[in-house]
Amino acid sequence: MPNSASSAPSSLSLLGSELKTLFRRRRTAAMLVALAAIPVLIAVAVRLSSSVPAGRGPAFLDRISQNGLFVAVTAMLVSVPLFLPLTIGVVAGDTIAGEASLGTLRYLLVAPAGRVRLLLVKYAGALAFCIAAPVTVALAGAAIGASLFPVGPVTLLSGDVVQPPEAALRLVLIAAYLAVSLAGLSAIGLFLSTLTVIPVGAMAATVVLSVVSQVLDQLPQLEWLHPWLFTHYWFGFADILRQPVLWDSFASNALLQAGYVAVFGALAYGRFVTKDVLS
Repeated sequence: MPNSASSAPSSLSLLGSELKTLFRRRRTAAMLVALAAIPVLIAVAVRLSSSVPAGRGPAFLDRISQNGLFVAVTAMLVSVPLFLPLTIGVVAGDTIAGEASLGTLRYLLVAPAGRVRLLLVKYAGALAFCIAAPVTVALAGAAIGASLFPVGPVTLLSGDVVQPPEAALRLVLIAAYLAVSLAGLSAIGLFLSTLTVIPVGAMAATVVLSVVSQVLDQLPQLEWLHPWLFTHYWFGFADILRQPVLWDSFASNALLQAGYVAVFGALAYGRFVTKDVLS
């Protein structure tokens, strides 16, 4: 009992230190600024154009001039295939490999942080960024949309109309959906990060796997494989824009990501607890 009681504050301290270090890095700030720039560029481009032809460009692009809240939806949609996986790959790929390359990993383990606890803290930090990234896009999109375009009742995909407060809640749910979607990719990045002392290698491999998974998901010849790909439900958040909200995609996505977290978390644990980092 004394040991477990004394370990709780140190675990929280370790997590707080990890989050503080992560979000104080210039690289993290630069990535969040880059993500925030996506809705700004979309909004400015629509504002400066005379009109947006219906059916051209990303989904909801032609609705932005009628309602600024669609800037956030369009920006999150645009960010899903590359920009969000790219930033998550950088953060997750750096979790263990970054400490190993700097020579600080051995000191964290001697501290003592404990390998399992350190692994959990590192993954928690990556998950925190999974939340921060889509929230940044949503907030920046809502802010610039409200600044440049009128904001009013939103017509959902089902044809129903909701008021701005409920529409804002839908944006929060979409950001939550994307955060859950990125959890599996973070676990993959964490595992890859335990395999190398070169962070760039783990980062690149994580991003490449996200691209490969999306490409495979587009091949009809591999339809049997699609439900098992961690990117398969990434665009399922469109169901949140219906009345009532269809939770099937959210539940299926969460279950799939939980499976990836369990599998690659176990692989990361198996690799990390046997890895020689103290020599």
